[in-house]
Amino acid sequence: MKAVLLNGSPREGNSYTALAALKKGFANIEDLVIEEIAAGDVSVSPCLACEVCHDSGMCVFDDDTNEIMDDIVSADVIVFATPVYWWGITAQLKLIIDKFYSRSSQLMECKKQVGIIVVGQMPVEDTQYALIRKQFECISDYLGWDIAFYNAYSAYDAGDLAENADAIAEIEELWKQIK
Repeated sequence: MKAVLLNGSPREGNSYTALAALKKGFANIEDLVIEEIAAGDVSVSPCLACEVCHDSGMCVFDDDTNEIMDDIVSADVIVFATPVYWWGITAQLKLIIDKFYSRSSQLMECKKQVGIIVVGQMPVEDTQYALIRKQFECISDYLGWDIAFYNAYSAYDAGDLAENADAIAEIEELWKQIK
């Protein structure tokens, strides 16, 4: 089994902390191979909807898109981790998600389990979390993927989540949602 962890944060902070806790829990899944992609560390050009990918199966840009999409297609589990920036996911993560277009027919044929971890400054009852959740529900419904978990946490400063022992323990247990 393969899991791809997409970290949408452009800096080391709460999303990195969440994924570290998740990886600790994922260590309980036998023979799980984890590939982590930090969206801020890859080069992904914006999609132009040029449609070349629908004929060739490859994005026309000479960047990291095709390698990332190969990882996504081959994964059984995809976890999206993102801070909340301006009521949504980060631009870095959105660039990668937009490139799903280049392999959408392949991705529809692949049964995937999806996990989402969102960390923002506002209390988790805030509308921004509902907006992000709905976005991932729409993506998953369109592609025929199953959402294994969606967890939102309130943390602002880079070390806030690490200081929340209950949240860290909860994240470490998310591996149990993977079937």
